[in-house]
Amino acid sequence: MPVPSRDERSDVEECPDAATNVVVVIADQLRRDALAIYGDPNVSTPNLDALASAGARFTNACSTYPVCVPFRFSLVTGEYAHTRGVPAIEWRMSPAERTLADEFNDAGYDTAFFGKWHLYGGNGGVLPSYPNDRARRTHIPRAYQGRWQHFAGFELCNDPFNTTYFVNDDPTPRAIEGYQTDGLFDLAIDYIGQRATTERPFCCVISVEPPHPPLTAPDKYLSRWSDRPLRLRPNFADVPSYRPRRPGSTGLLDDLRGYYAAIENLDDNIGRLRDTLSAEGLWQRTVVLFTSDHGEFLGSHGLTAKCDPREESSGIPLIVAGGGLPANRHIEDPVCTEDLFPTILGLARLSPRDPRPGEDLAALIRGDVPNLARPGVMLEHVAEYRPRAPFHDQSWRAFRTTDFIYAVLGGADGGRPWLFYDLEKDPGQQTNLVNDADRIPDMARLHNLLRQRMQATDDHYFLAPAHGEPGLNDWRP
Repeated sequence: MPVPSRDERSDVEECPDAATNVVVVIADQLRRDALAIYGDPNVSTPNLDALASAGARFTNACSTYPVCVPFRFSLVTGEYAHTRGVPAIEWRMSPAERTLADEFNDAGYDTAFFGKWHLYGGNGGVLPSYPNDRARRTHIPRAYQGRWQHFAGFELCNDPFNTTYFVNDDPTPRAIEGYQTDGLFDLAIDYIGQRATTERPFCCVISVEPPHPPLTAPDKYLSRWSDRPLRLRPNFADVPSYRPRRPGSTGLLDDLRGYYAAIENLDDNIGRLRDTLSAEGLWQRTVVLFTSDHGEFLGSHGLTAKCDPREESSGIPLIVAGGGLPANRHIEDPVCTEDLFPTILGLARLSPRDPRPGEDLAALIRGDVPNLARPGVMLEHVAEYRPRAPFHDQSWRAFRTTDFIYAVLGGADGGRPWLFYDLEKDPGQQTNLVNDADRIPDMARLHNLLRQRMQATDDHYFLAPAHGEPGLNDWRP
C-alpha cells in the first residue's frame, strides 16, 4: 500500500516530535448497551473493556442524527446536518466543506481513511437505480474523498464477505479477502506500522460496517453463538413480521446472535490495533477514539433498525484512551456527534480553524474540568426522501439530558410533544410520560432548552408551542 514519503509531503508544515497521533475507529450500527463494558450480559468484549479501563468511557454519548450519512457528515465537518439539509441517506457532500482531514493536513499530519465513506450519494440499495452492487463498485472521485492524503475506502457495501475498496484516484476495485473488519484493520495496521518509523504524526480513521446488517461474522465467531441462550432487555418484544437479515438466520433472536458475533470479531481487532501500537512504541503518543455512527433496536420496543431518538437507536459507545490520558474515567455528561470534530482535534492539542457548534471534550477526558456547563444535547431527524421509510412524512427533534429525553414529532403543522422518558427511573424507556400532567414542568423546561438550542444553531424546523412555552419557525401567517 503506497504511503507518501517525507519528501513527497515537503509542502506540509512540520510538526513537533511530541505531537499526538490519533486513531478513530467507527463501527456501524453498534448500540452502546451491546458492549460488556456498558452492561450487556451476553457478549464478551475484553479488548474494548480494557481500552475503556485505560482511558475514558462516556455513558451518555448520543448520535445526534442516528443514521449513517448524517453522522458521517457531522463527524468530518463538525456541523449539524440541519445546516446543510442532510437527509437520512441519498446525499453527496460538497468538496467545498472543510473537513477533519483539512485540519490535520494544515497542522502537518499525515492523514488516512480506511473503509466505509457513505458521503458520495450511495443509498444502500433501497432504489433500483443505485443497488448495493453498484455502490460497492463505484470509485469515489478524489475531489469527493474529503482530502485525506491516503484514502482506501468505498461508498458502502453491506456485505462484509464481498468488500471492494479503492485507493486514492485509482479506479481499479481492490477486493478484501475474507471478512471486511479483519481486512480494513489489516490495511490500517500496515499503515500505522509504516508511520512508526517516520517523525511526522498521523491521524487515521478506520470505518467498518459490521455489526451493521446482514448481521454476520466469520464462522468461528458465529459457531460460538449457535443456539446460545440470550438474556434479553426488559423492553424487548419479538417482531412477528421480522424478515431475517442474515442468510440462514431463523429469526430475530438468531440475527441478534449474529450481531454479537460481529461485535466479538470487532473486539478482537481492537486488541490487534492496541497490540500494534504497543509493539511499535506508539501507545503513549497515540490517542484511540472508538465510537459508532448510531445504534440498532433489534427488538427493543418491538422495533428494528434505527432513526429514532430512543436509547437503542441514538445511544452510542464513546471510549477514548492512550496518549498518556488518565485511566478509569467514567463521564456521564451527555455528548453528541458534533462534539467529535473539535474533540478529535483537541486530543491532539489542536483547534478548528473556524468556529464549530460542538464542544471540545478533551479537557473533560483529561480530567482538567469536572463536567460540561451545558444542560444536555439536541438530537434530530432532518428529512427522509424514501417514501416507505420511517419519518418520511414527519420528522423530529429531541433534547437529551442526563436524566430525561424529550422529543417532538410533526410535519407541516409543527413538531409536537411525542416522547418523554425519565431515564433515571426508567432506563429502558418503557413508560412514555408525555401525557402525564404532573410532569409538565419537566417537559416545559426541556421544550425551552430544545427551542434555545434550535435558535443557537439556526435550525429551520417548525417547533410548535407546548407546555406553556413558545414554539419556533412558525411559517403560517
